[in-house]
Amino acid sequence: MYRFLLSRRWLITLLIALLLIPATIKLGFWQLHRHEARVDRNKLIGQALTDRPVPFDTLSAEPGFAVPKTLTWRPVTATGQYDTAHEFVVRKRTDSSGDKIGYFVITPLVLADGKGSVLVNRGWVPSGASAAEYPAVAAAPAGQVTVTGRLRADETAGNGLHDRSGMPDRQFNLISTEQQAKETGATLLGGYLELTATEPAPADQPELLPEPNHSDIGPHMAYAIQWWLFTALIPVGFGVMVRREAKDRRKEAAEAEVTSEPVPA
Repeated sequence: MYRFLLSRRWLITLLIALLLIPATIKLGFWQLHRHEARVDRNKLIGQALTDRPVPFDTLSAEPGFAVPKTLTWRPVTATGQYDTAHEFVVRKRTDSSGDKIGYFVITPLVLADGKGSVLVNRGWVPSGASAAEYPAVAAAPAGQVTVTGRLRADETAGNGLHDRSGMPDRQFNLISTEQQAKETGATLLGGYLELTATEPAPADQPELLPEPNHSDIGPHMAYAIQWWLFTALIPVGFGVMVRREAKDRRKEAAEAEVTSEPVPA
C-alpha cells in the first residue's frame, strides 16, 4: 500500500522535506545568535551609560582612532570653543520619534588643552523648504564651554556615501573625522561626541538625541522558536500526507473491487 512512496513525485517531496529540516534548524540558530548579540549589545550599552564621564581625549587621543564597541556610548566631556566656521549638517536623519526627516548638526569643538578638535553632534533640526539650502540652526554657544555626551564611532558606509559630488555646501552623508580632516585640514580626534548637556547652558539648541534603547531585546528569540517549531512540523506534515494518500488509495481500491464484481443473473 505504501509503494507509492517510491514514485517520482513522492521521492521529490521527501527530498524537499529532508532538505528543509537542516535549513530551518540553521535559521533558528541564526535568529538565536542574533538574539544573543542583541542582549550582549544592550548589556554593553547599559554598563557604558552608567560610567562616570571622562575627558574625551583620554579615550580618543589621536586622529584616526577607531572607537571600539567596548567604549561606544561611554559618557565623555570636552572643554573648548566651537569652530562654527566648519560646522556642517548630516542629511537624512530622523528626530527622536523617528517620524520626521531632517539633519544632524555637527560642530567641531577646539579643545582648550590644544590636543586637537572633537566633532560634536549638537542634535537634530528639521529640513527647510529646500534640501539645497542650509537648514535653520541655533547658533553654537560662543566662548569656552564644557560639553558632556556619549562617545560614538565614526560612521562608515559604502555605495558612494563618501562622495560629495553635487551636494550642497556644508552638507554630508556621514559623520566622519577622516572626511572632515580632509575637507578642513583640522586635527580631529577619532570618533565624535553625541551631545547631552552644555555648561553654560545655551538659550536655544537643536533637539538633543535620546539615550539609546537598551531594554528592547527584539523579536529574534520568538523567530528562532518559530523556525524550530516549523522544523518539528515538517516530518509530522509529511506523515499526515502519506497517511492521507494511503487512505485515499485504499478507498479507491475498495471501490474498484466492488465495481468489478459480477452482477448475479
